[in-house]
Amino acid sequence: MTLCETTGKTKNITRRQASIIAGCSLLLMAILAPIANLGAVVHLIVKGDPAATLSNIVSSMGMFRAGIFLFLIVAVLDVIVAWALYIVFTESNKGLSMFAAWLRLVYTAILATSTNHLFQVMSLLGNSGCEMFETNQMAAQVMFQLNSFQSGWDLGLLIFGAHLIVLGYLVIKSMDFPKFLGILISIAGLGYMIDSIGKILVSGYSLQISMYTFIGEVLLIFWLFWRGIKGFKN
Repeated sequence: MTLCETTGKTKNITRRQASIIAGCSLLLMAILAPIANLGAVVHLIVKGDPAATLSNIVSSMGMFRAGIFLFLIVAVLDVIVAWALYIVFTESNKGLSMFAAWLRLVYTAILATSTNHLFQVMSLLGNSGCEMFETNQMAAQVMFQLNSFQSGWDLGLLIFGAHLIVLGYLVIKSMDFPKFLGILISIAGLGYMIDSIGKILVSGYSLQISMYTFIGEVLLIFWLFWRGIKGFKN
């Protein structure tokens, strides 16, 4: 066995392991992120009614804390995914693969920073007496922190969308993944970017295009597991 053959197999094993790691992390994120956002945060918010929102959080503080914890887990998983996908697609284009990884890390940093606003909500409630829970001032402060969290995440999703577009290009260029998958991933990224820009520029934007363009992200998980099991061509 030549040195080139040995090196090739070593690289192949490394990419297979990275593919499985990325697939597992993305699958976990697909489960945890909706629970954290929709299950533990969003459903507590009553638009236009800070008092009702405050009441919901106070009565479901355990769930609210769990949501914050899950967001932090998702952020850690995002870092793992950025590293693993860099390894998987470095053969397609090392520079672009690194760029895609950095975009995802920037998005993760924004998400983690935005999560601090949820900690501020807990701090506000924890430092106030029960008699203050229903005051308009406290409710307004809580709603401000929740809106700041959402605004920060919306900005982060703009970067995340750019990450998916670059990743989609890498998938298209790869010999190990179908080109249609790369196109679908890029479309998913475009959906996130349109929604983020819409929320930033248009008051009351509510199209949620990304809810209909995410199929590429789901299929990517499948193909990562498939490549992790079957191996890579190069």
